[in-house]
Amino acid sequence: MLEPKDFHKTILLDPAEFALRIAGVRKAMTEDDSRPQALLLCDFANMFDLTGRVFRGWVYIPLEGDVICFVQRPLILRGENTVAVRKPEEIPAHLCDRLPATIGLELDTASWNEVKRLKALFPDATLTNASAVMRRARAVKTPAQIEQIRRSGISHVRVYSRIPKLYRDGMTDIELQVEIERVSRLEGGLGQFRISGNSMELFQGSILVGENADTPSPYDFALGGEGMNPSLPVGANDTEITPGTTVMVDMGGNFTGYMTDMSRVFSLGEIPETALKAHQTSIDIHRMLQVAGKPGVKANELYEAAMDMVKERGLEQYFMGHTQKAGFIGHGVGIEINELPVIAPRSRDILAKGNVIALEPKFVIPHVGAVGIENTYYVDNDGLKLLTPAPEEIIKFDL
Repeated sequence: MLEPKDFHKTILLDPAEFALRIAGVRKAMTEDDSRPQALLLCDFANMFDLTGRVFRGWVYIPLEGDVICFVQRPLILRGENTVAVRKPEEIPAHLCDRLPATIGLELDTASWNEVKRLKALFPDATLTNASAVMRRARAVKTPAQIEQIRRSGISHVRVYSRIPKLYRDGMTDIELQVEIERVSRLEGGLGQFRISGNSMELFQGSILVGENADTPSPYDFALGGEGMNPSLPVGANDTEITPGTTVMVDMGGNFTGYMTDMSRVFSLGEIPETALKAHQTSIDIHRMLQVAGKPGVKANELYEAAMDMVKERGLEQYFMGHTQKAGFIGHGVGIEINELPVIAPRSRDILAKGNVIALEPKFVIPHVGAVGIENTYYVDNDGLKLLTPAPEEIIKFDL
């Protein structure tokens, strides 16, 4: 039986897990070309990764010595490595004159004013980008993190298993999405879709019906959709689900703070043979890459292997979009939906044991819709291990 957590403690991870994650960050620091001597972090995703909670404040990680959590809010937090502060200008006084010569700040996510204010705490230090260091560190998950993702996957699959019974005649894409969101929240879904940077926005997930799957979006997603309003131009657009079209469900699976990413396809009535062929090709790509995706393999080689199969089957014009194509077939996933590694033709990433990857080789068939599946896997010594074990065939609503 698990011991109850003391939620007044700043660090909710057990000491061994905390040490393992800090060791991973320090390894990434030493491997970075800028060689930062310390990081000062305030991004919520990084904070959750390192402490098991989100708080307002900063986490200071030196290459050597104690990690210190400087907490502004909530005021109830306490424990080892915790210092209460009212403002960041109080931080240097707690570092015992051991100010780093090189300091890493989160240049990808912090505002310019935040960066200026925090850099002023270390006036003689060289500034480097902690965001890049943390992305590399977080790309390799610990066994405990993979278990959190596995738990999200179990709930994610359970929600998808209920989708056929949610459909009603005359339903639109947004009506179906609302029902799925309801089931997900009742299953324990957090309703949060964490994304790094400003390359995309999304509310819980996406449902694409028929021709809307071919509508280009400005965001860096595998597929687009018009959306309900120009302020969020992606996903469902109130299209009715009609015979002969597909319904691609790509809803986020955040049940533990760590996400799984999964897409499945449903249909009403019969769909053309080309769509069925493309869907089976997606499944076959998954099976091939599950075997090939081992530590040390280049991410771009996985992309090329998938593309070779697509070309052999004459489906290139539909692959990863029709009117507008995505430039990748997979991405890392964890606390955020767009982590490393990226499975793309120009990717320099190399797979490592502990990576968690969402593979999404998809197709858009004009006048029919999107087909193909997305699964989340973790990289093990002998290949990719599935974390989203749901049925992969196209499921008919009218059976």
